[in-house]
Amino acid sequence: MPPAVDRTQFSPQFTDTITGSPTERDDGGFSELSRQVKQAGLLDRRSASDKVRMGVNALLLAVGWTAFMVIGDSWYQLIVAVYLALVLGQIGFVAHDIGHRQTHRSRRLNDFFGLINANLFLGMSYGWWIDKHTRHHTRPNQEGRDPDIGTGIFVWTTGQARVKRGPGRLLARYQAVLFLPMLLLEGLHLQVAGIRALPARTSRQLPKEAILLGLHIALYVAALLFVLSPVHALVFLAVNQGLLGLYLGSAFAPNHKGMPVLPEGDATGFLERQVITARNVRGGIISDFALGGLNYQIEHHLFPSMPRRNLRRSQPLVKAFCERHNLSYNEQGFVASYTQVLRHLHAVGAPTRGRTTA
Repeated sequence: MPPAVDRTQFSPQFTDTITGSPTERDDGGFSELSRQVKQAGLLDRRSASDKVRMGVNALLLAVGWTAFMVIGDSWYQLIVAVYLALVLGQIGFVAHDIGHRQTHRSRRLNDFFGLINANLFLGMSYGWWIDKHTRHHTRPNQEGRDPDIGTGIFVWTTGQARVKRGPGRLLARYQAVLFLPMLLLEGLHLQVAGIRALPARTSRQLPKEAILLGLHIALYVAALLFVLSPVHALVFLAVNQGLLGLYLGSAFAPNHKGMPVLPEGDATGFLERQVITARNVRGGIISDFALGGLNYQIEHHLFPSMPRRNLRRSQPLVKAFCERHNLSYNEQGFVASYTQVLRHLHAVGAPTRGRTTA
């Protein structure tokens, strides 16, 4: 099999895809909504505020690692591990914003800040994630097209459950119970998957990505080995990476899981596809901050390049538009959204709990 062609050289063609190219959109009334959004200035970038956010995150990260060095070999480092997990989660949300070109018009600046935040600070391959996330945004919750519901540890359709065998089948049987504990591994999964994909990719950015990922790993491991005892280092690693995964996974999961899954050949248009497969999570300013704006998933999928701070402002326009056009607009509280996610996981795992036909 030839090496996978990497589309993540941060080219205009690619970024048009992730920000939502007009050529992808059969109208269905979308131009009306788009015009309202643009006239309200909701797509305007204000890079100064985004730079402030990135600067604050970098400062908080520096404070955390300074505290780590000062405290030394102590169980108090668990407080630092929790703190750094939260800061890294916020950095992950910023990397997501940058990947959607919400922060800068300049491709060069987007590439630079994306690599710093994702590769160096977070230890996640920016290029790998963009390729994966582009395919998700293009065909959300569509079998065979959206990598986020591809065959893996969890099953998202009864068809995937039917073909599971061995330990995978056992896991699928109890996946609703295991889902939240398994999110503890999400941070490590994002990092390892990006590193494993490096040899198969072809990108002008690949040397920079490899160097920055290597630097992140070297600095992280060196800090743990030189400051902490082996036991403290292992516990710090488990707490820090586990909570990071739980934080990011908890923010991602309610967005699409438990929403309609479209068959591979589905021809639903852009507008309906983006709305019916997404779920908003109801909340206030605290939720907006804690979830990185991803709680406005419907607005984000319709306008991926819309700056995070404008998603709340755009919601009344989008919601009213959906009501006029009889489009289902799903919005739930955090607990209710997770209830739907877990019920879906339990339901699609049904074939592993009884006799099935191939």
